[in-house]
Amino acid sequence: MKVLAKASDNNIATVYVAETEDKKLVEFVESLQPPFPIEDKWVFVISTMYGCPVGCKFCDSGWTYKGKLGKAAMIDQIDYMIRSRYPDLKVPARKFKIQFSRMGEPAMNESVLDVLRQLPELYDIKGFLPSISTVAPHGTENFFSQLLDIKNSQYRNGFQLQFSIHSTNPEQRDWLVPVRKWSFSEIADYGEQFYSDGERKITLNFALGEGNEVDQKVLLNYFDPEIFLIKITPVNPTQKALVNNVKNIVDDSCGHNNIVNRIESAGYDVILSIGELEENRIGSNCGQHIMNYLSRSKAPLDAYSYELESV
Repeated sequence: MKVLAKASDNNIATVYVAETEDKKLVEFVESLQPPFPIEDKWVFVISTMYGCPVGCKFCDSGWTYKGKLGKAAMIDQIDYMIRSRYPDLKVPARKFKIQFSRMGEPAMNESVLDVLRQLPELYDIKGFLPSISTVAPHGTENFFSQLLDIKNSQYRNGFQLQFSIHSTNPEQRDWLVPVRKWSFSEIADYGEQFYSDGERKITLNFALGEGNEVDQKVLLNYFDPEIFLIKITPVNPTQKALVNNVKNIVDDSCGHNNIVNRIESAGYDVILSIGELEENRIGSNCGQHIMNYLSRSKAPLDAYSYELESV
């Protein structure tokens, strides 16, 4: 893998653009969480595919799809960022998270499982937290069965599993995430198998656009608050969101407060994850994708304003 360019604020996040051995372009991210230093928290967001076949209505990775990355290409992304700071391959961060969520749906690529199996052998990591974020596509039962085995055998000290559902209205969910996927019952059944007492709760993520339905009664009908928590995130300013008129309501105006209050009243833990707005300008937030921005002429407001620098 050859890293070609980056967009960066060294105090917040860096997006890398690289060429893999098969001459395709891939993106990956490292980010911090100000005011915490890297010794407290360091996050990688790596790609599992060249683009994404799902095509969510607010995700710029879904403009194109050119295939899956193999195990070596995914490890190359991780290795580049670790070696750039820690050539001895010892990562001292108290929380070091690797998210398989930059480009691609991880459950559609079983090579992700091979990466998870091998990672503990490659690096000396103090506080490693692997993170799988998925829309739970139909036909991925074998992936999730193996993932459960890997978690139980290698990651009992910490694993973050997130299902991105975005709406409790099935028709609206199908529009936002236009691919065949598991029902709420199937997600709930799997979550109950995956979760063990004392482990991290399983996350149900809602990127809240204007009009998105989050009905606490529907949630309670399927998802046990003792097993699942709710994460509320913004719809980031992507080109897809602009084209499809998906308008964010999670910001300082507190348009999300009523939804958060209702969910908390139903007994759920709620994480409101807004993050650093500067990441939108860098292009490092989930759902953003610099290469697709470069192929188009119009940038969303407050996004993609950092120029790519050659490496």
